[in-house]
Amino acid sequence: MLAFIFLFVFEKKTNIELVESFELEKEDLENEYTSFAKQYDELQLTVSNDSLAELLEKEQTKTQRLLEELRTVKSSNALEIRRLKKELSTLRKVMVSYINQIDSLNRLTQQQKEIIAEVTKKYDTATRQVSSLSQEKKKLNQRVSLAAQLDVTNLWMEAKNRRGKEAKKMKDATKFHIGFTIVKNITAETGDRTLYVRITKPDQTVLTKDQSLTFKYENRELPYSIKKYIEYDGEEQKIVVYWDIEEFLYPGSYRVDIFADGTLIGSSSFNFDK
Repeated sequence: MLAFIFLFVFEKKTNIELVESFELEKEDLENEYTSFAKQYDELQLTVSNDSLAELLEKEQTKTQRLLEELRTVKSSNALEIRRLKKELSTLRKVMVSYINQIDSLNRLTQQQKEIIAEVTKKYDTATRQVSSLSQEKKKLNQRVSLAAQLDVTNLWMEAKNRRGKEAKKMKDATKFHIGFTIVKNITAETGDRTLYVRITKPDQTVLTKDQSLTFKYENRELPYSIKKYIEYDGEEQKIVVYWDIEEFLYPGSYRVDIFADGTLIGSSSFNFDK
């Protein structure tokens, strides 16, 4: 009888210990599933690939479902606990595979960023070089254009009377003689050229026979006093033009401007005090 009682007590104690062991195993498994589900949240924060993010979400949903199953399983159901433990092992392998894919994608993304940065740097450098060359070319063209322009020197202006002598007084003047020299320029284009001479009176109005007589200068139409056609051969050339005085002119400062090819090539002022 004592032996029976001893055996009963021993078996009961053993069963209690087994139940406690099953409960601890189940609790540990629940903790693992819970931790596993959180890892998917952390992984999704590192993923920019939509397809991979969708797969991770599916695995996370599966993990949550298995966790719910585990919570409804009795601790004594060793077979079901074993199955869920096996499922967790499979999930862990899948996660390792996804982690490797994410690392590979992140490395690829970093490489792409580095390549893009390098290409962008080279493009910026090339753009600056092209811009610099363009500016240099522009400056060179400007220098060539300036060098090819006609240039005037020795600009003079005289008021003459009826006898062709220098007029002592403006009221006796019947003609303006204007002379200048176009300097030698071997870089300038040779051939026919048109010169425009503007005579500006002391009141800043321009002497002209007709206000419709104009030429283009800096996107404007300017009236001119005298138009002169020349044939330029690159050598020094002396020019004299004339203005017949048919209006009343008073003493003061008169300015002469000479234009060619849309450019001001000479300018000077002359005082007639009497």
